[in-house]
Amino acid sequence: MQALPSVDEQKLRSPRFVNLGDLIDRAADPDKIALIDLVDAARPRDVSFRQLDEMAQAVARGLVRRSFKRGERIAILAANRTEYLAAYYGIMRAGLVAVPVNYKFPPKLVEFVVRDSGARLVFCDAERRAACPQGLPVVCFGESGEHGFDAFLDPGAWQSIVPAPDEPAMFLYTSGSTGRPKGVILSHQSHLWTVETRLESLDLGNERILIAAPLYHMNALALAKLGCAAHATIVMLPQFGAPAYIDAISRYHCSFITAVPPMIAMMLQHPDLLARADLTSVSSLRMGSAPVSPSLMDAIHTTFPNAHVINAFGTTEGGPVVFGPHPDGLKQPLYSVGYAHPKVRVRLVDAAGHEADEGVLQLKSPALMSGYHNRPDLPLPITPDGYYITGDVFRRDRDGFYYFMGRTDDMFVSGGENIFPGEVEKMLETHPDIAQACVVPVEDAIKGQKPVAFVVPRNGAALTEQTVQAFALANAPAYQHPRRVWFLDRLPLASTNKIDRRALMTLAKERMKRKDG
Repeated sequence: MQALPSVDEQKLRSPRFVNLGDLIDRAADPDKIALIDLVDAARPRDVSFRQLDEMAQAVARGLVRRSFKRGERIAILAANRTEYLAAYYGIMRAGLVAVPVNYKFPPKLVEFVVRDSGARLVFCDAERRAACPQGLPVVCFGESGEHGFDAFLDPGAWQSIVPAPDEPAMFLYTSGSTGRPKGVILSHQSHLWTVETRLESLDLGNERILIAAPLYHMNALALAKLGCAAHATIVMLPQFGAPAYIDAISRYHCSFITAVPPMIAMMLQHPDLLARADLTSVSSLRMGSAPVSPSLMDAIHTTFPNAHVINAFGTTEGGPVVFGPHPDGLKQPLYSVGYAHPKVRVRLVDAAGHEADEGVLQLKSPALMSGYHNRPDLPLPITPDGYYITGDVFRRDRDGFYYFMGRTDDMFVSGGENIFPGEVEKMLETHPDIAQACVVPVEDAIKGQKPVAFVVPRNGAALTEQTVQAFALANAPAYQHPRRVWFLDRLPLASTNKIDRRALMTLAKERMKRKDG
């Protein structure tokens, strides 16, 4: 077997792009539509590559004109829109560090992220203006006057900064679900490598890429950069909403979409809209961030009859390039995330610290983070030989295909048995009357913890708690069956569009305290 190039060797190879903010190929058609901006769906806005490029240049010049220095941080607090992407690119072109901020955080957490990053300026939209920390200068998208985005711009030519090795390009803050958010430091080189590597296997120039996930999240941000570098057209929603998502695919003939399972499950709750929409344009659907149940996978294939469905995996700290097709051309199993990418080293490590066919995924590639900002209290999850410890549990089959089982953070022990909620949820969702399920632990005097479930029934279904429990007992080990089942119209989503497990754990605790608990 041929040895992989080292991480340092891969970084030294000449890239097509040099600055992460400068991903527009000026040799390609500058008047091609780069973005269809749906901030106002009734009045969609077409933005050419020339216009996006000039806007990013004007941002870089505007920052330098206001005496911001190389390496200083600039925050962005806004829903998806053209100006967001232009500001993000312009910040990095000027040699500053972009800090996309999760606008779904409560105000105190928004302020923590902005202050922790050391941001000197905040780009925002009108809706988020009040959430900007006091005392910092603000530039508001769509606002007229001296604090507006147009007034900030300084149009003209600009030569993008050539970054030094490992120079930070952006800080991406984790969701903070297990404590205060951590600022992940990502360099220009790490994500230029990501873009270049993805371009080697994807021909996206003629695609229409739909982005509805928030640009403060790695998935959407990486896809936006990839689309620009590929000279593809991006259809951009300000945020995800199932009706708007369905309409955008149908109206603009989107061909390449990405989603997390809850987004698709929410779409399926609108059968009338789906029946009227034309979704045959979708040729690629990249699923990620959570296990896909058999019933949801069947529904995906029915809803998108022409789509090649790809289960994907990536992390903020390790990037989106981890798995790919099998080198011998073997067909990827339905629920696998693929075979180890040829430019990435991966291994599974069991509880005893040995490499195994099931365990915590560790990976090594040029996309790895440089560290956590301002967190000397945190040990880096990097092994002495340079592997990032993901905290995600996988298994590998005899052909080398990998399968995501769950987060070590989510796993809990019930009576000595390890329970991965994702595995139980997939089992429950095979029931024909269950649209979605989420399993969380509650305290138990005998077993320490025990599983309970929140279930969203399919439209018109008449489920009972006993029916769900009986199904679980018939289809899984007894220790996995939910001791209580509660029904909801919908599952709450966290800021990443994943199911908000912490909110459901709190709700379960409250319900268990009631007399009927």
